[in-house]
Amino acid sequence: MNPTPLAERMRPTRLEDLIGQEHLSSPSSFLYKAIKSGNVPSLILWGPPGVGKTTIANIIANEIKAPFYTLSAINSGVKDIREVIEKAKFQMGVVLFIDEIHRFNKSQQDALLGAVEKGIIRLIGATTENPSFEVNSALLSRCQVFTLNPLGKAEMIAMIQQALEKDVDLKKIQVELKETDALLRISGGDGRKLLNLLEIVIDGINENPCVITDEKVMQIAQQKVALYDKSGEQHYDIISAFIKSIRGSDPNGAVYWLARMIEGGEDVKFIARRLVILASEDIGNANPNALLLATNCFEAVKMIGYPEARIILSQCVTYLASSPKSNASYLAIGKAQEFVRKTGDLSVPFHLRNAPTKLMKDLNYGKNYKYSHDGEGNFIEQEYLPDELKGTTFFEPGDSAREREMKKFLAARWKGKYGY
Repeated sequence: MNPTPLAERMRPTRLEDLIGQEHLSSPSSFLYKAIKSGNVPSLILWGPPGVGKTTIANIIANEIKAPFYTLSAINSGVKDIREVIEKAKFQMGVVLFIDEIHRFNKSQQDALLGAVEKGIIRLIGATTENPSFEVNSALLSRCQVFTLNPLGKAEMIAMIQQALEKDVDLKKIQVELKETDALLRISGGDGRKLLNLLEIVIDGINENPCVITDEKVMQIAQQKVALYDKSGEQHYDIISAFIKSIRGSDPNGAVYWLARMIEGGEDVKFIARRLVILASEDIGNANPNALLLATNCFEAVKMIGYPEARIILSQCVTYLASSPKSNASYLAIGKAQEFVRKTGDLSVPFHLRNAPTKLMKDLNYGKNYKYSHDGEGNFIEQEYLPDELKGTTFFEPGDSAREREMKKFLAARWKGKYGY
């Protein structure tokens, strides 16, 4: 077997050859034009593992012929950053690629800020996490953010076919792709993992012709590949089971899947972030304290980290699983967005418009608006929707105790309107 992994041998050297990111690789895209002109800004590449972030960085290095330095946030610190910056002061157009930049803490990211701002370096950061959460706002504001899409089935199969047709070693073997489901499932949308798995499978079958079936892939993978991968399919299956256990009010199932994620090395902030979403999506106004607890949980685990963060997560998970459930808010915003997409930008009724100038007042902006606090119980009935949507119900309180109180409150004011 070639000591260089298949994924590395097949790494594209031109943007045009990148599979699955046409919005970035097409000649009309901003990134394509920037690379071809040599005028590449500092940028952040955000996307799942194995979709082309490192490849794009290498393509930029190859195309613009600028001095190129690479650091990994896993094993680099402020000292390494400063060393590159010092070298860059005596070179022109230096590009610094930092893989997994979300793993840098604030002081490490701050060390980059001045050099990026002064143009000493052009930063390329790669991250699997939302840069809005993980990259300092000051640094983020000085970078263009490019989002890479997950690879679909068609793109993954195209990568396999490309490898079989172009790789020097694989061309020597007659490979029949009888089945591909197991290859795609185990790789979980990670192109790098897919190609390396393909090579392991072909080497494991060790026949010419080599017939690849799902059964053979699973047998070889179980022997030679670590099937737990927090960026692969099991990651998504387990988080799905975790969320569904909490939604289903089963604290035992929820804690079990939480333990699986913790033991698998899952990012503590990823787990906590999902709890914040669930607290609003699946519990909502049935227990408003759920969102408060989940938000505090997220802040707490950021401060504490593993191993103690497991206790905080467990407290939050069991609380959320044991809370009454409602998806009324989730359904309400979904329905409202659907109406917006269908009806477009409907005009704001004149009585609800702001009137900061005399001209606007002359045009009846704000005319006949009734100030709610002047009414009994701080309420005066008036229309708040565009004329075309009068009487449309978006929010329907659920049947939890708190929501029954909300419905009673709304019914007393709207007296049958909106179904209350």
